[in-house]
Amino acid sequence: MYSPQSLHRWGITHSESMERLAYSQALRDPMAMERANLLNMAKLSIKGLIESALSFGRTLDSDYPPLQQFFVVMEHCLKHGLRVKKSFLGFNKSLWGPLELVEKLCPEAAEISASVRDLPGLKTPLGRARAWLRLALMQKRLADYLRLLITRKDVLSDFYENSALMLEEEGAVIVGLLVGLNVIDANLCVKGEDLDSQVGVIDFSMYLKNDMDDYRSEERNSQIASILDQKNYVEELNRQLNSTVHGLQGRVDSLEKSNSKLIEELAIAKNNIIKLQEENQQLRSENNLILLKTQQHLEVTQGDVSLERDTYKQSRQGLDEMYNEARRQLKEECQLRQDVENELVVQVSMKQEMELAMKLLEKDIHEKQDTLIGLRQQLDEVKAINVEMYQKMQSSDDEMKKKNDVISRLEEKTNQITATMKQLEQRLQEAERQRTSAEEGTRRFKLDFANKADSLQRQIEHREKQLQQLETDLKIEREWRHTLQNDLDKERDAVAQLSTEALQINGLKKEFHCLQDENIQLKGICEDQEKALEELGSKLSESKLKIEDIKEANKALQGGQVWLKDKDASHCKLCEKEFSISRRKHHCRNCGEIFCNSCSDNELPLPASPKPVRVCDTCHALLLQRCSSNPT
Repeated sequence: MYSPQSLHRWGITHSESMERLAYSQALRDPMAMERANLLNMAKLSIKGLIESALSFGRTLDSDYPPLQQFFVVMEHCLKHGLRVKKSFLGFNKSLWGPLELVEKLCPEAAEISASVRDLPGLKTPLGRARAWLRLALMQKRLADYLRLLITRKDVLSDFYENSALMLEEEGAVIVGLLVGLNVIDANLCVKGEDLDSQVGVIDFSMYLKNDMDDYRSEERNSQIASILDQKNYVEELNRQLNSTVHGLQGRVDSLEKSNSKLIEELAIAKNNIIKLQEENQQLRSENNLILLKTQQHLEVTQGDVSLERDTYKQSRQGLDEMYNEARRQLKEECQLRQDVENELVVQVSMKQEMELAMKLLEKDIHEKQDTLIGLRQQLDEVKAINVEMYQKMQSSDDEMKKKNDVISRLEEKTNQITATMKQLEQRLQEAERQRTSAEEGTRRFKLDFANKADSLQRQIEHREKQLQQLETDLKIEREWRHTLQNDLDKERDAVAQLSTEALQINGLKKEFHCLQDENIQLKGICEDQEKALEELGSKLSESKLKIEDIKEANKALQGGQVWLKDKDASHCKLCEKEFSISRRKHHCRNCGEIFCNSCSDNELPLPASPKPVRVCDTCHALLLQRCSSNPT
């Protein structure tokens, strides 16, 4: 934004330097002479329009002659260096093309261009351009729109020649001079005018003045310049306040959205924590049940294993004794074998009977092997069930029932194994009886039953194989015990994981408390910002009355008082507190100094203004003393 002082300097000092440069270049280039002439005419028209409008003292209409001359001069300035476009009807040279681009550069200009297109009486592009200039002047944004258009020289080069006024420095000077037109209030009726057929002729008689007029105009210029500076300054303050209000409203909206999101996230986190606590309690109860059942199962299995060990040791001792006795008998029978070799033919029939007995024994062995294979398969099923228990902790009740069923089956099968062991022992006893009978037969019939030694050797080999099978069964039971221990270790790991999840839940509780603290802090910040917004709203309502305050300030300045600028004051003069968004600046209309709201919350009528205005505490006390001393 342009400050009043910078605009004033831009309009005087820079313009004078540009005039000198333009005059020196005009001797060489005729286009430069045209640009200089148009610049001078623009200065005269803008200056005369401002002076006459201030002296006129009310809003201007379309019949006001200086305003008509201003539009004619602006039309000539915009037409300078405009390229000619060919069409089917001939050559076309219009201003509507570059002015229509302002809609793309500034979205606020879309309303003007849309209203210009909707006007029924306009048929030519020149008429639309004239209507656009009048609407932009009524909106007090003509300087801003043209400034945006000048900055895009790459776009303007399609419509203007290289030495056109809009592409040179004179265009920037004219745009700087147009800022002063924001003082003027114009009410132009565009619908009733015939803008298509108007002829733009410059009337130079309005700008020819004598020496007295120049002297008076200089005084007026100085007064107008001060008033323009103050008005532009107030408008800039209003724009800045509007921008800050919009920014604060956006921040408040974003904070409200973030606060609502945080509240939703907190509710979700609470629900998740409650669910996790319930799941943790369920898992703990299930874990305790699993631990009790596994401990009971381990105790039962340990008792069974200890009993099986004792029985195996006793049976092994008996088998070792039987084996030693059989060895001794083999040695004796080997000696007798040499005597019985002659009677082999007689014992062929006996061999056949023994072969049948051997086949029966083989069938028993195969049945035992099948039972062992079935036991192995059942052990594999137990392992699969244990893996499913680890993977499906949530449905552990149903799986524990299955495990109990499997354990009952295993107990039944262990009972069956013990029954088979008893049957084997009975068969061993029967074999021993048969062996004793065979010994008696051998003693009685040494010559007739020599071949029974071979059968006994085979039976001993089968018994040795049975012992090996029993040893393999014991190894299988040991492996099963190791698998049970591994399952217990896995369940302990699951318990450790549950404990880590409980620690994570505690961490989530801490994060929840931290989020609550942050929410409280954000609520405090929101309350502070709402207070600041309320103060800014009151400030904006007071800004509408600042035009009357400016008049009072001008009268105070004419009386010799000094009006302190806002930039020069950073602290209150009485309480010396620093100004901020919540603590605003206020001028005393009597002394011109800057105070805070609490130190200048007084209103009294002054000689310069009959209405009561803002006065500081010191001036308020002095004025009250004067009124008491001079009651007239």
